[in-house]
Amino acid sequence: MMKKSIFLNLLVVIFAVIADQIVKYWVETGMDYHQQIGILPFLALFRTHNDGIAFSMLSSMGGAGLIVMTLIVIGFVLYLWWTSSPERRIARFGFALIIGGALGNLIDRSLHGYVIDYVLFHTATWSFAVFNLADAFITIGAGLIILDELIAWRSERGEGKVNDQ
Repeated sequence: MMKKSIFLNLLVVIFAVIADQIVKYWVETGMDYHQQIGILPFLALFRTHNDGIAFSMLSSMGGAGLIVMTLIVIGFVLYLWWTSSPERRIARFGFALIIGGALGNLIDRSLHGYVIDYVLFHTATWSFAVFNLADAFITIGAGLIILDELIAWRSERGEGKVNDQ
């Protein structure tokens, strides 16, 4: 059962990387830089490049620094994944999504020196940071880990393992 779980989570990582890279390839080859294509009144494709991480933070670290930092984060998430209980399926799925998303962005940064972003949520007076599928995988993965922790906490609390204070 443990091998099956590891195999399924590795498939999640592989799927996340491949899906991310396919969409980024389509965006890079099919859209002009800073071109916006409306999909819904609040959603558009908008091709841009991000020299940093989320919200362009840490762009001053340069490509090599961000690559090293990404590798450290991937290593840490792999450690958490490996040391988590096999019963924590939701968290392990979340770790797989985070690793897949991080690898997708790492590929961009290594090949291009930047990450390809293209999803823009906006209104007439406001817009959210432009992001990509890898970022969505990372965010969903983090949310699943938090959800799994809440489920475990409620379960432990129901069993009387957590002291009420």
